[in-house]
Amino acid sequence: MAALRTPICDTLGIRHPIFGFSHEPDVVVAIAEAGGFPVLGLGRDAPGQIQAIVEAVERRLDGRPYGIDLMLPAKVPQQADPHGLRAALPPEHVAFVEGLRARFAVKPPGAPSFFTTHARSEALFQAQIDAVLQSNARAVVTAIGLRASLIAQARSRGKLTMSLVGTVRHARKALDMGVDVLVAQGYDAGGHTGPIGTLSLLPQIVEAAQGKPVLAAGGIATGAQVLGCIGAGAQGAWLGTLWMAARENHTPPALMRRLIDSGSDDTVISRAHSGKPCRVVRSAWIDAWDEPQAPAPLGMPYQQALTGDVFASIHEHGDAALIYEAAGQSVFGITRETTVAAQMEQLVSEMQAAWRRLGAFVTA
Repeated sequence: MAALRTPICDTLGIRHPIFGFSHEPDVVVAIAEAGGFPVLGLGRDAPGQIQAIVEAVERRLDGRPYGIDLMLPAKVPQQADPHGLRAALPPEHVAFVEGLRARFAVKPPGAPSFFTTHARSEALFQAQIDAVLQSNARAVVTAIGLRASLIAQARSRGKLTMSLVGTVRHARKALDMGVDVLVAQGYDAGGHTGPIGTLSLLPQIVEAAQGKPVLAAGGIATGAQVLGCIGAGAQGAWLGTLWMAARENHTPPALMRRLIDSGSDDTVISRAHSGKPCRVVRSAWIDAWDEPQAPAPLGMPYQQALTGDVFASIHEHGDAALIYEAAGQSVFGITRETTVAAQMEQLVSEMQAAWRRLGAFVTA
């Protein structure tokens, strides 16, 4: 089998129909070097830091194409800061979290992070958007929240627009706003995800797209799955969880061990992280929010105001019992620490092997 290229590969100038999402710049650069299309997640970064992050990444990419992903949920305050949000938290939620801190001996974070210094708000989102639009990113992606103004501004700057969608209704809304590429994100996916499994969702989104490119996302960890999604009408596959196994991701050792030891059934949909349904790899912290005495998680951005310092702390200190992260059912593909280059090579090799298997069943 020669290298598999779909039309979107030619549009973007990439060698392989593999799209990789990561918050880590080193992963983004490595995916691009290996011939894929990387997408840099900046939803966890302060607007004032985005320009420096982007400029550093673009120097290393040396003209290779990449995208930027933002998370822009609706129904957040116009203005917000962590101190103000914490002052408005319900006392019973504060008491519950204080009890968990004592129970698990959670250490305070030693360094500031996005989760302790910023709160999601319309003002924050607009500042992030303004910074991203000044970049040379080939594509702008929205994972949560569709903004017609952002789509129009991005397209006016010659950028492709992509939107992760979990239902046909979401897909039609995105198409009505002029989105160029739909990412059919199934229930299997890590992070904020929808109600329909990837294999059921994909053909519905392909049909709704009416010829516009569609990528498949959710639970994908092998090249055979990539090829299968292309056979079902996608022009490529979007992977996120898998890259956490790469050295370039700088995954904390405790989290790496949890990911290696976890199977697909060790991921759960929880609102305990952000206030919205989010698939994460389980830990004692996540499980505690399912106990009978636990209050219902608060909505976004209040839940992160309530627990953001805990998330920052358990990553900073590498708490083996509590550490968790957004992760999809594709976690089954994480069996050891590796590199992005090795992962890309394996994905391409598996695509070729799957093609040969299919060929063995073809009869005249």
